[in-house]
Amino acid sequence: MLSSLKRFLIGRPLKSTQLGEQKLNKTKALAILSSDALSSVAYGPEQILIVLLTVGAAAFWYSIPIAIGVLVLLLALILSYRQIIFAYPHGGGAYVVSKNNLGMFSGLVAGGSLLVDYILTVAVSVSAGTDAVTSAFPSLHPYNVPIAILFVLFITTLNLRGVTESASILAYPVYLFVFALLILIGVGLFKIVTGQVSPELHTAIGTPVAGIGLFLILKAFASGSSALTGVEAISNAIPNFKHPSPNNAAKTLIAMGSLLAVLLSGIVFLAYYYGITPRVEVTVVSDIAEQVFGRHFMYYFIQGTTALILILAANTGYSAFPLLAVNLAKDKFIPRMFTIRGDRLGYSNGIISLGLLSILLILAFEGRTDQLIPLYAVGVFIPFTLSQTGMMVKWLREKPAGWLPKFIINTAGALISLLVSLMFFLTKFGQVWPILVFLPLILWFFFRIRKHYEAVADQLRITTCEPAIPIEGNVIIVPVAGITHVVENSLNYAKSLSAHQIIAVHIPFEREEEAIFEEKWSKWQPDVRLVTLHSPYRSLIEPLTKFIDTVQRKAGEANYQVTVIIPQFIPKKAWHNILHNQSSFLLRAHLLFRRDVIVTTVPYHLKK
Repeated sequence: MLSSLKRFLIGRPLKSTQLGEQKLNKTKALAILSSDALSSVAYGPEQILIVLLTVGAAAFWYSIPIAIGVLVLLLALILSYRQIIFAYPHGGGAYVVSKNNLGMFSGLVAGGSLLVDYILTVAVSVSAGTDAVTSAFPSLHPYNVPIAILFVLFITTLNLRGVTESASILAYPVYLFVFALLILIGVGLFKIVTGQVSPELHTAIGTPVAGIGLFLILKAFASGSSALTGVEAISNAIPNFKHPSPNNAAKTLIAMGSLLAVLLSGIVFLAYYYGITPRVEVTVVSDIAEQVFGRHFMYYFIQGTTALILILAANTGYSAFPLLAVNLAKDKFIPRMFTIRGDRLGYSNGIISLGLLSILLILAFEGRTDQLIPLYAVGVFIPFTLSQTGMMVKWLREKPAGWLPKFIINTAGALISLLVSLMFFLTKFGQVWPILVFLPLILWFFFRIRKHYEAVADQLRITTCEPAIPIEGNVIIVPVAGITHVVENSLNYAKSLSAHQIIAVHIPFEREEEAIFEEKWSKWQPDVRLVTLHSPYRSLIEPLTKFIDTVQRKAGEANYQVTVIIPQFIPKKAWHNILHNQSSFLLRAHLLFRRDVIVTTVPYHLKK
């Protein structure tokens, strides 16, 4: 039943030779890898206005120069990451760049920050998408968290089906969102040009505002820069592109940057001109759409596509997180299971881990987007800063032809990214302090896992480790409940192993039963030693495990291997197992993590 459910949800397994079919063309890659950056248009401008609102609505005109500053940062990042794509065509992004040019520790800081960032990508995107849904249908607002969790489960399942299949589905909502926002911006500007919007809704650019200062402007700039999260995803996911991967990735990056610049500029300008004030339960895009179209078809179309892209923007995390995890796992900083491809040729362990961690984050923050965005943004600007600094070091060290313009671009990107990171810590420390706890913990785990792998490798390496201790014989323990064909089958298997000694263990609850069973056994299997362990408190597991401990201790001194064979019969109907094999299941579960004995079962199949 579980296998059938898995096939229904995920699909049939794919051959390894079909991996090439799972590569993305530019159209699908733009949808699946740019959805995070494009979706941030729905909440980035709002973050600028929330900061400016602390002074008053009269300060909203500052959103225009602040947005220009964000666009300058976007240009620097796009040009920088385009260079990273060609310099490191095998992917890895900030982790690989920082590790190769700034050292392993810097690489791990970047990698750890990005792992946290991709978890936050899913949590923020889904939470923001849920907010868009509840803005259109306020009665659903109390159910934000359950709705968000359902969306995460849906996207996780979609990604387990494979990169190509998820991209084919996600392309439509992304392009519908871009189309809807372009219509919104176009109609909104048309109404402004034709005089249908009152100039009294906003203060004129340049109007003096009391209480405004450089610190507040920088704080608003840092908040608005949250719209640039996701820009780095393409450089991490270069292996997902069709050949030639670097060229296709670079073209996709430029297309994403151009779309993001147009949409961000348009939404910021409309929000300013229409005098939109951010509110708790209504998003800025929702307010603009209502002002431009009223609550008619286009309003709901825009809200629907916005909600879809915000939810599906989480897919950027699902595309980049597993590939980053692969790079870290290859360097032995996280478990090697993250390098294994699943049935559908995706890195399913990374996908499932990302989904579970995102759900935990949504529960911890109760789906509050405004609480998650600062933590999300600072988590990505740390890798931004490190990757740009790493590229600066690369150009200075190698000095290839035409390196100076590249060095200047990376320097500008590094300085602006550092400024944004510092502003987040200075102005929103109360919201971003968890990164100072998460990041050291993640680095500690990285080094502990690496140390473990190195220690194990030293002991397993044939050229350096001591010779293996020879096993002199095998002691087999067979728990028996009665004299049956099931027990006989297990004993025959034990005898076929040429064991040094076979010990049958019976655990009676009454003394009379003990004597009767010993008499029957001596007649049935006189050549197999029987040990009876009277259990007055009717426990099976405790006396048996104590006996196994005793045998293992003595056998270990003589270099003997201890094996526990658990008899089990297999009924014709699978659910009959529950009726007949409870003790067998319980014993196997109890011995599951024993590292000093071999535990196995010998099945006996019933014919009727």
